[in-house]
Amino acid sequence: MNDRDRRESGRLMLISPERVFYAGLLGRPRKRSSGGFNIYAAMQGSLKITEGKSEVVGEVAVVSPYVQHSVESEHPSIICLVIEPETVEPSAMDDLSARISGPGAPDIARRIRNAYDALRLRERRGGFTTGEFDQLFFGESLPDRNIDQRIRRSAAKLNDFSGVKMTAADCAASVGLSPSRFLHLFKEQTGVSFRAFRAWKRARHLLHFVNEDINLAHLAQDIGYPDSTHFSHSIRRFYGLQPRAIFSGSRDLAIYRSDPGVLDSAGFRQGRP
Repeated sequence: MNDRDRRESGRLMLISPERVFYAGLLGRPRKRSSGGFNIYAAMQGSLKITEGKSEVVGEVAVVSPYVQHSVESEHPSIICLVIEPETVEPSAMDDLSARISGPGAPDIARRIRNAYDALRLRERRGGFTTGEFDQLFFGESLPDRNIDQRIRRSAAKLNDFSGVKMTAADCAASVGLSPSRFLHLFKEQTGVSFRAFRAWKRARHLLHFVNEDINLAHLAQDIGYPDSTHFSHSIRRFYGLQPRAIFSGSRDLAIYRSDPGVLDSAGFRQGRP
């Protein structure tokens, strides 16, 4: 499928190290546990989010990072935004989550759907900044998380899976810390262990390739999985679907990436209003 056909399908994804916007097929996923804040919006009608014994039914809902949940939708397609928690001030996410769960939820869902329509109907330029992303979907720029610069740099490195295995010892040495001190500081600053964070970023990297005709065994090896079993288990845990199901449902997905020209020295986005 060529790029024009993908654009005309109406299924699209914007992806950067800090954000993801996805509008496409939901499929029939099992329980999932994304490493980011997941904001789900119904394409039409309503959706249902189940977390344990708790259920939320409505046009829009938010799920916190690493919380196991399932998603059902009246429409076969769904809109999902992912916000990486290490990139946003926690109080700002608390406020946004409260608004999504409050009486203003229909307005937020409408804004997200209108933003999707605008994206779908116009030609995309070469990239986008996080500030542009936030303004489009939320009407404001979410403030950066105040995080130790050493951990910030290490977290940015874990967005790059180019076949080089990045260990905690490697990261610790690069910022002049002992491994034990680095691991403690990493969890303190990000709220999650280094191992869990790295596992999520590896699985997230898969999104860059989901509309390509690619050998999944080779892809698993390229992004650092020891074998296909670990690859399938990890992807199913984070997305609720087997890798092959994700790829088969994404052939007509148009993918737009952030502009690499606006990266700062730590690998994070510039251009916030």
